[in-house]
Formats: sequence, structure tokens, C-alpha cells
Amino acid sequence: MSDVKKVVLAYSGGLDTSVIVKWLQETYNCEVVTFTADIGQGEEVEPARAKAQALGVKEIYIEDLREEFVRDYVYPMFRANTIYEGEYLLGTSIARPLIAKRLIEIANETGADAISHGATGKGNDQVRFELGAYALKPGVKVIAPWREWDLTSREKLMAYCDEHSIPVDFSKSKKKSPYSMDANLLHISYEGGILEDPWAEAEEEMWRWSVSPEAAPDEPTYVELTYEQGDIVALDGQPMKPHEVLETLNKVAGANGIGRLDIVENRYVGMKSRGCYETPGGTVMLKAHRAIESLTLDREEAHLKDQLMPKYAEVIYNGYWWSPERRMLQAAIDETQKNVSGVVRIKLYKGNVIVAGRKSEQSLFDESIATFEDDAGAYDQKDAEGFIKLNALRLRIAAGKGRQQA
Repeated sequence: MSDVKKVVLAYSGGLDTSVIVKWLQETYNCEVVTFTADIGQGEEVEPARAKAQALGVKEIYIEDLREEFVRDYVYPMFRANTIYEGEYLLGTSIARPLIAKRLIEIANETGADAISHGATGKGNDQVRFELGAYALKPGVKVIAPWREWDLTSREKLMAYCDEHSIPVDFSKSKKKSPYSMDANLLHISYEGGILEDPWAEAEEEMWRWSVSPEAAPDEPTYVELTYEQGDIVALDGQPMKPHEVLETLNKVAGANGIGRLDIVENRYVGMKSRGCYETPGGTVMLKAHRAIESLTLDREEAHLKDQLMPKYAEVIYNGYWWSPERRMLQAAIDETQKNVSGVVRIKLYKGNVIVAGRKSEQSLFDESIATFEDDAGAYDQKDAEGFIKLNALRLRIAAGKGRQQA
């Protein structure tokens, strides 16, 4: 007999998690609590309530977490200009720690013995959910059905639904996207289908948030982003909450053909995976943030921050948001943002994000020193001679010993 009396399930209302509800009830003879998070996936989450009720679920949590998601997770990540393996803006990765946190909080509220999720045994998400859960509640039991059951195909899942009278929103005859997709306010991801062949080009019909650069308007769109201590607080002078900023940028950038990405990435579990991503707003945010930092950060501060970024990205990608190393890195990154305030003007044109201007009261750019015109003695060019000779000293000594470079 199972020692699990109650389990909190991360529940989308889709095929997989609907099957998981019934499977948990039968396999563990336990009560299931469902948790559905609205993090801006672009679909109604309220219908999940009726689906859960139809499966006999008594405790149902449906929560709008959009503001918390962008404010407490996306914004801190973008302060670091975070990209994984040079391209990926970590849209899926950054959503998992928030979901893990709420799963544990709901487990504590309801007195549940375990949590459960619908991530497969091949992916990164199982790692991210569970590392977060164990960091926040060390003794929690995690049930990962995809690592336990024998329902290893879509056909078997559908047969299970038929056998257990589980209502689903589609039939075998109804057209469904061939891709495995995951969406939130930061991005939408696509995997599977023809994308499993790295040589195959993604179909134009696949993309949902952006037009192709070829179909984008012939006239550019300008947008001004106002920063305070590293975070965007207004667009075109209009104050906005973090999630409103991202929602707006997604629409504007997507309409200009911005944010598409096609990569082969290295998963933490060891395999390579080909995925396509749409991150319109995030693509603009990255470019604009680097622009305002170029004015306001000290050179060595900026360079050290760039050295820390790949490690920070890896920590998030691999699921260690709640780790001491992420908190340590975050403290260093946030310290650099105290003077990162000002306005960046961005031009969006046919898939391109172009910095058209930047200004800040905290700017370290001194026109009187940088000018090519008469600087009235602000910079003594003769000083450069000693600077160069001192920096060349070790090179000159080595060359004097005959250590010529090839």
C-alpha cells in the first residue's frame, strides 16, 4: 500500500497531465491536488478547472503568476544579459523555478506528501523541477510518471483515456500541431516533428508569435525603453509593470519579424537536442540592456560581468536557480546594476534589432575626452607613450631573448 496520501501535480489540462491525474489516483490510491500556473502561455488556464473536476479533483489551484514571473525571474536573469551557448535566451529554463516553488508551497498548504510533474525522462525539465523541489523541501517525494509507467507513446495515452473515460479536447481525427510546444511570456519553444532532423528547415506555419522577416513591414518601428537600475520600467515614456513590458515588446517585435531562433543545444542530461524558439520581446530586451550598460558600466566591471554570464546561464539552464552559486552570482550582478539607468531607443526592422540611441544621467561617456575635435587639453595624448611602453615591457624582454612569435 502506498504511503502517499496526497500529491500536488503541475497540471496543464492537456493530454499528458490529464492521464497523470487518473494514473496517480489508481497507482498510488491517493488524492490529487492540481496546480495550473498562468505565466503568459497565451491560452486560457481556467478550463483546467472543469477538466480537473471531471477527474474527481477536489483541491484545484489556478493562479496568475505573470507579474511575479517577469519581475522576480525574467528581469533578474536579463540583468546578466544571459544567453546559453551563445544563443538561447532560456525561456523554458527560467519558468521552472517559479513552478517548483509554488508546487512546494501548495504541498505545504495542503499537507501533501509528494509532488508530481509531466516532464519526460529525456529532458531538462525533470531536473529543473526536482532540483528546485529538493532545494526548497529536502524530504519531499517526487513522482515522475514518465519514469515509471509504460505509456510510452501518444497512442497508448489515448488508449488509456478511452479505457478510463478521460475527457480530452481532441480526437484522433482532429488536427493537432506535430510539435511539442511550451510557452510563457518570455518565449514559445518547438521540438519534435520534422525538427528532429537538424537539416530540415522549420515550416513557416509553425511560428505563432512572429511574422517572417520577409513579411515584416517595409517601414521601421521605433521604441524607447526606460531603465532604472537594470530593469525596464517604461516603454515610450509610459510606465508599465514588468509583465506588461514583456507583453508589449512581444507584440511589437513579433510584428517586425524579430525573435526566431533555430539551434542544436546540449541538454544537461547529455544528449543534443534541436529546438526552435520565438523570443521577440526578450531579443529586444537583451540588445537594449547591453546598450544602456555600455554607457553606465565601468570597463572592468562590464568585462568581469561578461565572464560571469556563461556560468550564470549554465546554472539556470541546468536547474540550479535555488542554489547558493546562483544567489552569489545574482548578488554580484545586481551590484553592477545600481547605475544602469537611462533610455535606449531601438529601431525594429525586418528581423533586426538596431540601437538608434542611448542616454543616461549616469553615463560614463565623456564627449570632451572622446571627441576627435579639439579637446581643450582634456586628454594629453603624450601620456599614451608611457602607457604603451609599460604594457609592452614583457613583450620586449621576451623578444630580446629571441622568443619570437610565429
